[in-house]
Amino acid sequence: MPNDDLRLTELLDELSRLGTEASTTERGDLDLLGTVDLVRAMNAEDRRVPDAVEACSTEIAAAVDGITARFRRGGRLIYIGAGTAGRVGVLDASECPPTFGTDPSMVVGLIAGGETAIRSAVENAEDDSDAAERSLRDLGLTERDTVVGLSASGRTPYVVGGLRYARGIGALTVAIASNQHSAIGAKADIAIEAITGPEFISGSTRLKSGTAQKLVVNMLTTLSMIKLGKTYRGVMVDLEATNEKLRARSIRTVSQLAGVGVEDASDALAGAHGSVKLALLMLATAADADAAASALDAADGILREAIAALS
Repeated sequence: MPNDDLRLTELLDELSRLGTEASTTERGDLDLLGTVDLVRAMNAEDRRVPDAVEACSTEIAAAVDGITARFRRGGRLIYIGAGTAGRVGVLDASECPPTFGTDPSMVVGLIAGGETAIRSAVENAEDDSDAAERSLRDLGLTERDTVVGLSASGRTPYVVGGLRYARGIGALTVAIASNQHSAIGAKADIAIEAITGPEFISGSTRLKSGTAQKLVVNMLTTLSMIKLGKTYRGVMVDLEATNEKLRARSIRTVSQLAGVGVEDASDALAGAHGSVKLALLMLATAADADAAASALDAADGILREAIAALS
């Protein structure tokens, strides 16, 4: 048998064992259902996702703690993935600077096929097992960093290769897959395998698998940022006010958390050069901007600790 035919046979056998590629007889009549019934059927499938993610709570918590520890040492979080999984990582990375005031280099999303693949499919990009390694080398990956590989099937060569390289460097490696005993899980220090089962449309892993990936990456960044002091009393206090809506949100946040009027909140923000966290500290302790900034630095940016130190 020619090598190409043998590889195809092996791949077909491999896919046949993946839950994300399975079909179910109960959905064989989707094209015959009315629209409301289709909506309800799809929603019923989607409701399975949170339970699948919850079953991975221990592994997710371990990843959050590992990521946070590396952030504190100046490390980065780097997502790698192909197709939908790659886009999920890129999306989460792009949301961190406006939400948490982070430097764009702190959380990075790499996708097989590069920038073009964010909007369009790039043929065979996910099959290049060396591409992620090249990108990670270009980023200057170190042992202080965390690399999170996303793949619904858990077998994407691009992700397998990237995790293999990252683990060899000594970086923390995390795998997010939708199948048990995944190839990427075997290459990672922490395997988060949220078993979402057959897709509503067989093999369309942008559906439940993609939703599970989004829920998990939300946790990885949001919870690590909470631990780094990027929130206070459940509110974003390191957001970057880069537009009118966010400027209004900054004023509202200071007003509500400090218990002052809009005018006082605006004045405090002006004195704090637009920093919500600094404005709140100044209002809570009557410290000037320099003293408040020094206290925040000493408290590693954790507002509660800075307030306690100045009170």
